[in-house]
Amino acid sequence: MNLRFVEAFYWVASLKSVTRAADKLFLTQSAMSSRIAALEEELGVLLLDRREKQFRLTIAGARFFTYAQRLLELQREAKAEMGSGATQAVSLRIGAIESVLHSWLIPWIEQLRKEHPSLALELTVETTPILVEQVQRGTQDIVFAALPAAADGVRSLALPPMEMVFIGHEKLHRKRRYSLSEFGALELLTFQRGSHPHVALLDLFRSEGLEPARVHTISSISAMVQLVQGGFGVATLPRYAVQRMQNYPFLRALNCDSKLQPLPIHASYRTDPATHAVETVVKSALLFVDARKGTRSGASRAPDTRSVPRSRASKKSMS
Repeated sequence: MNLRFVEAFYWVASLKSVTRAADKLFLTQSAMSSRIAALEEELGVLLLDRREKQFRLTIAGARFFTYAQRLLELQREAKAEMGSGATQAVSLRIGAIESVLHSWLIPWIEQLRKEHPSLALELTVETTPILVEQVQRGTQDIVFAALPAAADGVRSLALPPMEMVFIGHEKLHRKRRYSLSEFGALELLTFQRGSHPHVALLDLFRSEGLEPARVHTISSISAMVQLVQGGFGVATLPRYAVQRMQNYPFLRALNCDSKLQPLPIHASYRTDPATHAVETVVKSALLFVDARKGTRSGASRAPDTRSVPRSRASKKSMS
């Protein structure tokens, strides 16, 4: 039995789409259909119900899905046990929100590439709703977003949340501490409408019986930082993301009597019975973020931090 055909069927069944499975395996749709047809001929049964436009497995297809998963797992175990130890090239599609991109994604990828030079990455930066949908549909292998994804074959892991702070211009915002009502009278900048930081900011004001004068929603951290640098308002941003932006010398974290909610971060990923590559990469991200959090625990408590040298997360093995 050709395991490439088994793998093709596994992903068609997992993603409930020949088209998405073809994209996952970097095949044409016709090539994917040919592999499924060849597998059906060998097994002597129909695995996919082609009578309707809606995707559906046959009874035989549903039964064979379990065998397909086991066969791919056995293939992986056999390669690990009997293989020569040669490193195989793996391509992974990774998506992340802007807060992750500007905080730890790039230094983590730099470390990941050193440890796994054969790993090819396809990187996408999007909002949480889009990333969640993409990993659910199978167009992303791993996403780092503010919400976990839920779907068959998708697992989610909570990473350490990001500390959120009010950021202002040091020459315009000189007070040692502000009240929430004082911030409410200013131009406030936060992430796009409906995002976790946007909702959390509004909830904070409402919990204290206040209503901010104006809240501007912006999807780009760079745009928010440039606006604050130009003297337009106060932004709510991840502290570490701002600390990495050393080209903007006038940014300042502003103390407030009311604390912003941390930004939750979740790694959602699709399991692959043929390889541990996805789990290895997720584990690497968790270790990297944990190490960075430990090295920066003192900085996260600093009252007014501007340009702080980039952290050097300790390198850890992922074998």
